[in-house]
Amino acid sequence: MKKMKKSVVVDHLCRVEGQGGISVSIEGRRVTRVEMNIFEGTRFLEALVVGRLYNEVPPILSRICAICSAVHTVTSLMAVEDAFDTRISPQTKLLRELMIQGGNIESHALHLFCLAIPDFLGYSGAFTLAGDHPQEVKTGLRLKKLGNTVQEMVGGRAVHPVNAVLGGFGTVPTRETLLTLKEELMKGLEEALAATEFIAGLEIPNFCQSPTVYAALDSSGKEYSLFGDRITFSSGASKEIKSYKEVCNETVVPHSHAKHSRFEGKPFMVGALARVMINGHKLDFEARKTKEKFGLDSPSDNILHNNTAQAVELIYSIERSIRIIDELVEREIRDEKPVKIRPKGAQGTAAVEAPRGTLYHSYTFDNQGRVTIADVVTPTAQNLANIEKDFRASAERLIEEGEDSLQAKLEMVARAYDPCISCSVHVVRLR
Repeated sequence: MKKMKKSVVVDHLCRVEGQGGISVSIEGRRVTRVEMNIFEGTRFLEALVVGRLYNEVPPILSRICAICSAVHTVTSLMAVEDAFDTRISPQTKLLRELMIQGGNIESHALHLFCLAIPDFLGYSGAFTLAGDHPQEVKTGLRLKKLGNTVQEMVGGRAVHPVNAVLGGFGTVPTRETLLTLKEELMKGLEEALAATEFIAGLEIPNFCQSPTVYAALDSSGKEYSLFGDRITFSSGASKEIKSYKEVCNETVVPHSHAKHSRFEGKPFMVGALARVMINGHKLDFEARKTKEKFGLDSPSDNILHNNTAQAVELIYSIERSIRIIDELVEREIRDEKPVKIRPKGAQGTAAVEAPRGTLYHSYTFDNQGRVTIADVVTPTAQNLANIEKDFRASAERLIEEGEDSLQAKLEMVARAYDPCISCSVHVVRLR
């Protein structure tokens, strides 16, 4: 008897950033091939900064991504400062975090309301969704604009900040500016909380559920944070940030222009769900209540819960931004000058939690402060092997379904990761 053969080929995955596709082949009762195809052209931004002075690096590498330009900027600044043993002030730390929280608000709102929710309700995109659910789409766009406003007020502009510099900020926002921003955040929090009722009503299927290793930064403090001292895994393993290469273990795969990452031989997942699974017990206030409402106080191996985890973090980022402003005002914000940088031959590494997961920047400098080696590993690059693991689990569970239905659900899995495909392709050395 001839074996049944079935294949799903998605040439261009829609509602994601960048160009990628999906290939899955089934023969009989066996899934024979699963691939997340990344055919985005190779980017040479790391090679572009080699030979550049240290102060030229952050403005260039913020161009890796427009949505995540704030977190790329801050991670880059931190890596340079780590190399040159530069200590920044508590005020600078708070302002940088505020800018990053703005990026988190912007990114999560856009993905959740305009790109992911249509999948759960059977719509082709935000425009068709808006026909029946205009309020939810408007809420998403308003919250995205709120995130942009936070970044603009702190970083000087909404995309590719110019005000965040080595050692501090070019100019510091006034007390009045911060209090105005707080008012906007309070309104945004009300809107976001109202939207959680709608999100809680979404049915989350479990066809892609499979054992998952999560990774996220873990701070030594008691608060949920996008910063951390170590890389922690749900398996119990832990690594220093400077050992990030032992975490990522990037390898070339034939079907993708982006490398794959495995830790201890296994794929792993970074992002909102990973953070909530590892550090969710540190959440408080409305974010904690939202986590409990969505059932995320229990372990989950379902990547589709990454979208509800983003909704939890949306509440967290707005609440945290309000608390940062309160602390800055209480401290009586000062017009500080950036700390002076003293370049030397050294190596520096930094990691920050970007909207899509842990982001690494690492540079080596010569005695004049010029870059000799640069390396940037993005969250999507780390997630690609785990995406393929979830494709396989989905295809095996849905093996009886027709090709169109299977294709729609595989696309849903890919979009749940909120992939930033362009950022995932990088070449560190050419030989």
